[in-house]
Amino acid sequence: MDFLERALELAAESLGVAHPNPTVGAVLVSGDEIVAEGVTEEYGGRHAEVVALEAAGERTRGATVYVTLEPCNHTSKTPPCTDALLAAGVARVVAGQSDPNPAVTGGGLDKLRGAGIEVELAEGEIAFRCRQQLEEWRTWVTKGRPFVTYKVAVTLDGRVTLAESRWVTGEASRRLVHVLRAASDAVAVGMGTVRWENPRLDARGVPVARQPSRLAFGRGPLPEGSELELRSGPLREELESLAVDGVQSLLLEGGPTLAAAFLEQDLVDKLLVFVAPKLSGEGLGMLAGLPGPVALTRLEACSIGDDVLLQAYIHEP
Repeated sequence: MDFLERALELAAESLGVAHPNPTVGAVLVSGDEIVAEGVTEEYGGRHAEVVALEAAGERTRGATVYVTLEPCNHTSKTPPCTDALLAAGVARVVAGQSDPNPAVTGGGLDKLRGAGIEVELAEGEIAFRCRQQLEEWRTWVTKGRPFVTYKVAVTLDGRVTLAESRWVTGEASRRLVHVLRAASDAVAVGMGTVRWENPRLDARGVPVARQPSRLAFGRGPLPEGSELELRSGPLREELESLAVDGVQSLLLEGGPTLAAAFLEQDLVDKLLVFVAPKLSGEGLGMLAGLPGPVALTRLEACSIGDDVLLQAYIHEP
C-alpha cells in the first residue's frame, strides 16, 4: 500500500473542515502495518500528525509517519507538530509537500532532520497530488489572493450560447457545476452576465455545508432584487480584499469579457471547459479578445454524461 495515498484519501474525506487551515491527512506505520490515522480537526483543533500519534499510544516509537503536508514548526492555535513527533520517538517522516506559507519561519523537516529523524519529501505524481489537494490554500498563502478557476460551457465549435436553448451542456454537467459551487468560497460573474441572465449563483440540489459568497465584478447597478455582491474595483485589488476576508477559492463563471480580463491580468489558475456535442454556428466564443497565447499544462479530459470536461492549469499548485 502507498501510505501517502491513504493519507490523501483521509484528507479528501474531510476537505474544508479545518478552514482556513489546510486539511491534512497522516498515517502512522510500523513495519508494513498502519498503526493509526489522523486528519486535521476543525480550526483550532489538533493537527493530523497529533491525532495519529495520540491514537497510536506507545506504538509511535520507531514508526514512520506519512503526512500530506510538512509538519508545522511554529506555535499558533496548537503547539508545533515537530515537537510532538520528536517526543513520540518516531524514526521517519515522509511529507507529501513542503509548507509554502511565507509567514512560517523554520522548516519542520529541517528541524526533524537536525534531531536525527530520517525525513523524505515526496516527488513526482504523488507530490503533485498532495499539492493539488491544497491548491487553493497554497495560492492564498503565497499570492495573497484566492485560487481562481474559470468554468465555461461551450459547444464543439467553441460558442457559449445555443439558439433556442437556455443550456449548452447536459444535466450531468450542470449538476457538477453546483457541486463546484458548493466546494468554493466564492462564485462570480461579470455585470454583462448579470444584466443578461440575473443569475443566482448558489449551489442547488447538492449537499452544501455553506453557500459561497456570490459576486458580480464590474460597474453597477445590480438589478432590483439581486442577492449578488457588487465588486467594482480593479480585479487584483478585489481579489486581495477577498483573500483578507478568508476567501481561498473563487469559481469564475463570468462571460467572455470578464474571463479575458482575468486572463490578461494573469489571475486565472485553472480552466474547466465543459464541451457539449453540439454545433452552434454563431454566437460569442469563450473569450472576448486575448492579447496573446496562454500556455496550459496537465490537460485532462473526462466524460460527464454526454459532454466532455477539459481541465488544465495555467498555474500549477
